[in-house]
Amino acid sequence: MPKSVSKRLRRQALKEDRLELHSGERILALPALMAGGLLLLSLLPRVQENKVLLASTLGAGAALLFWLGWQWIGNRRSGEYPSIRLLLRPQHYVQALVQSSVFLYWGYYWGPVYDHFWLLAAQLLFAYGFDMLLAWSRKRKYLLGFGPFPIIFSINLFLWFRDDWFYLQYLMLAAGFMGKEYVRWRREGRNVHIFNPSAFALGLFSLALIVTGTTGLTWGQEIASTLTLAPNIYAFLFLAGLVVMYFFSITLVAGMAAISLFVMSALYFAFTGVPYFIDAEIPAAVFLGLHLLVTDPSTSPRTPLGKALFGVLYGLGVFGLYTLLGALGAPTFYDKLLCVPLLNLSVIAIDRAVKSIPSESWAMLWKRDWNPSRANLAHMALWMTVFAGVSFAGKTDSRHTGDSIPFWRQACAESLPNACNRLLQLQSTYCSDNSAWACNELGAHFREGRIVDADMELSLEFFSRACELKSMAACQNLLRADALYRLPPGDLDLRLLLREGGLNLMEMPLAELYRRACDHDWQFACVEHRT
Repeated sequence: MPKSVSKRLRRQALKEDRLELHSGERILALPALMAGGLLLLSLLPRVQENKVLLASTLGAGAALLFWLGWQWIGNRRSGEYPSIRLLLRPQHYVQALVQSSVFLYWGYYWGPVYDHFWLLAAQLLFAYGFDMLLAWSRKRKYLLGFGPFPIIFSINLFLWFRDDWFYLQYLMLAAGFMGKEYVRWRREGRNVHIFNPSAFALGLFSLALIVTGTTGLTWGQEIASTLTLAPNIYAFLFLAGLVVMYFFSITLVAGMAAISLFVMSALYFAFTGVPYFIDAEIPAAVFLGLHLLVTDPSTSPRTPLGKALFGVLYGLGVFGLYTLLGALGAPTFYDKLLCVPLLNLSVIAIDRAVKSIPSESWAMLWKRDWNPSRANLAHMALWMTVFAGVSFAGKTDSRHTGDSIPFWRQACAESLPNACNRLLQLQSTYCSDNSAWACNELGAHFREGRIVDADMELSLEFFSRACELKSMAACQNLLRADALYRLPPGDLDLRLLLREGGLNLMEMPLAELYRRACDHDWQFACVEHRT
């Protein structure tokens, strides 16, 4: 074990020994308070408005009370009562503060996040009660601190169930804590959990949702796509990530993951002429994941080279899973979630593999006698330089090539790899957002049968939807099956097509709207803009 790690562990053990220990029957009041808090939250209008959500919250509180009663009976019989030890670990409360800032910033631009806050509170109450009772049922003292916060926040930054299925959210939380408690191994002489608890729960439930085809039970797709509603989200996540990097020396993990994805995306574009990810070099949700999901210090390698390799493997995993999930017809946003548990399983193998390699010569290009904190600052400086470079090159918060529908139309016409599928995917998304133009285009594709198999019934459905949205061309297409009418996007269509996943354009002046459309290669808009 490296001396720096050994010293840190000894300091932590001494600190824990000085913390106050509490035990006795009165300690059982703590999970009772958590269950009571859940029952009180069930009185809120946010919970009362949905019967399943209400039943789920009441059921979670009742489950804690039943378990508490069982625990109390067992303690009375044995005469032994549970204990707690106060333990405030920086990796818990610092990460919780950083995650909270993401919720607040993102929620300011996407309302459902703020609407979800009461349910976050309910999950925290359930998590504390469940974690306490789980520890006591295992005859362990409970370490009371901020531990559940980063687990709950991390899970909810990537996946939460809709109100009609919210009882599954509580089951997902329980799975995370059960994985932490029961799935363990010996590492560096200590018995520790294998998986990042939030990543274990997310990976397990993501796999189940993919296999059963029930992603629609969750807000997962919306969560992944609405992060970019917040302006300059990459810069914000970069700054938030720097806080975690500074305190916990995970710069090599996050930095190498990001660099790997930037490089692979650039190479793919250079060889194929189309972006790998539709509208970003790295999707914003993946950028969030490489800063606040895969970087758990407890379940990642210890050595500099091990951390760098861990980050590269995360980048490769996300890159490969994006293609695999797309080929299977599964939602691609699961790419950032499924590979983390697999990487957690590889940690010991990575640490063993790098033991025989002078990691300083690979991952620390400076003096070997620098202490870990100083080396981490050097890593941070390099990562800041890289991020500044890719941002200056327009690869983060700037407009992306894949934001342009005309680009994908041209790429499809040239039969570039996967371009026609991407075009259909984007037009389907905009049609779902009530773009009459996009619905009419989809109807035309299914009538023509050129880039997708002809389907007259589906074609008529899209034409009908577009006609209802006041597309004159679509109404004509409904009346005549022997012709095909197309018109350029209208003003309302442009306000939907030009968002770049960002801010609402409904109030944008027409002159600016057409200038923006011209920048996105809509030639008719360039004529309008000039006149």
